[in-house]
Amino acid sequence: MGNTVSCCVSPESSPKLPSRQPAERLEEFLTSTEVSDDNSAPYLQHISDREVPDELALESNPSDHARASTIFLCKSQTDDKCKLRLSAFCVQVSPGPLSKKYSSCSTIFIDDSTVSQPNLKSTIKCVTLAIYYHIKNRDSDRSLDIFDEKLHPLSREAVPDEYGCMDPEHKVIYRFVRTLFSAAQLTAECAIVTLVYLERLLTYAELDICPSNWKRIVLGAILLASKVWDDQAVWNVDYCQILKDITVEDMNEMERHFLELLQFNINVPASVYAKYYFDLRQLADDNNLSFPLEPLNNQRAQKLEAISRLCEDKYKDLSRSSMRRSLSADNLIGIRRSNAVLS
Repeated sequence: MGNTVSCCVSPESSPKLPSRQPAERLEEFLTSTEVSDDNSAPYLQHISDREVPDELALESNPSDHARASTIFLCKSQTDDKCKLRLSAFCVQVSPGPLSKKYSSCSTIFIDDSTVSQPNLKSTIKCVTLAIYYHIKNRDSDRSLDIFDEKLHPLSREAVPDEYGCMDPEHKVIYRFVRTLFSAAQLTAECAIVTLVYLERLLTYAELDICPSNWKRIVLGAILLASKVWDDQAVWNVDYCQILKDITVEDMNEMERHFLELLQFNINVPASVYAKYYFDLRQLADDNNLSFPLEPLNNQRAQKLEAISRLCEDKYKDLSRSSMRRSLSADNLIGIRRSNAVLS
């Protein structure tokens, strides 16, 4: 390890190269990994040259990597840019009274939503708004038959012919998701994981969520998130009690296709979950969806302190368990070495 020329040298110590386009970096990466036919001089490739550049790995998988931007936030910001262009040609109107509460020296306003315990109603509003922007600013109408509501209707009522051409309003999406969460008694964390699975499906399967498939895609994401995240999972037959006209066989088939399209990747890292939570907060601020603010009093301060202490205790327990595992592994290695010496 004392040698300065080593494969363990940190990337920060290597010289910085000028930034290039991802396509050029991918081409260079592929050509650099080819084995050279020249056997005159041995060539040891650096470990950083054998890794795919971060920009290429992060561009298409926002639901897997914390450094990648969420798709819904990008689509909502694209819509905001269009609004700004239109507002430049409009007459400026003086704003009305402020509806948002601001803290002062004597009063502090905070909401009861945290990354570990989000507010259920506000989180569902933000998640459904993200789905709304997905539908509104979609690139095309790529879909699969298993998610097509005309082929697999959720009710006995006939689906109108113009159903696939009419974008649903935000309140329609909110009502649909809110009904499922209320009837199944799902948590706010499940709503965030639902959005993660939805964007992962769109990325992996190269689909678009559109008016003809949004209900079944959202239902499949909620079904999967409730089983993975909640301790007391909701069975498929329970959803058939909520949606009276859907069959268990249809739910099972949709769930199986959803998992196959996700390549059975249902893992949600803590960093990705936190990124989606704070991006949803940003989406709420951009669209004036304020979380319920209440003045900080003694009771709320004690509650926040109790939550923080609970989180600290959990982290201490995790660190202690990891230390025990490492110590037990070291002891096991020492015992094996001593037995090898004695033998």
